[in-house]
Amino acid sequence: MAFTLELGEKAPDFQLPATDGKEYRLSDFADAKVLVVFFTCNHCPFVVGSNEVTRATAEKFAEKGVTFVGINANSEKTKPNDSFDAMVEQMKEHQFPWIYLHDKSQEVAKAYGALRTPHFYVLNEGRELIYTGRGIDNPRESEKATVNDLENALTEHLAGQEISTPLTNPLGCNVKWHNQDEHWMPVEACDLV
Repeated sequence: MAFTLELGEKAPDFQLPATDGKEYRLSDFADAKVLVVFFTCNHCPFVVGSNEVTRATAEKFAEKGVTFVGINANSEKTKPNDSFDAMVEQMKEHQFPWIYLHDKSQEVAKAYGALRTPHFYVLNEGRELIYTGRGIDNPRESEKATVNDLENALTEHLAGQEISTPLTNPLGCNVKWHNQDEHWMPVEACDLV
């Protein structure tokens, strides 16, 4: 079995606390025509470098029924600034247009097979995976990006077309797993393409 959720597979459920003080399950987003679940964090330069592009994409597609949900699964033992309190501060400061969930146990990150931050999963109305991988081709220096794979996938899907590039490698820092070196990745985790 692949480490990362494979195209066509159903999205694993979750029940996680958010920075807005509520708890959310997958079913809470049932009204979304398309759901974008992405693993992110507070500190990673690839996240920080591309957050505004992700914001622009989320805002562009909101009126088309696309909802974005960010999940931080990083171990705060490894990166203290990825704590839940720091997440709350991050949302207060930046007012990102997504729900920001905390996966303290890392069970959801394992269920989805999150490799890096950011790592995007686009789910259709039936909550089957139709795109996974990077948002843009240069998340650390987004001003140098030439391809927005996430936006392309959303555009094609909403136009009723087949997604031309449904699988890309996420670009970013690896997820910070509990009780592991900060650069450790599970043996079965590998490039997607």
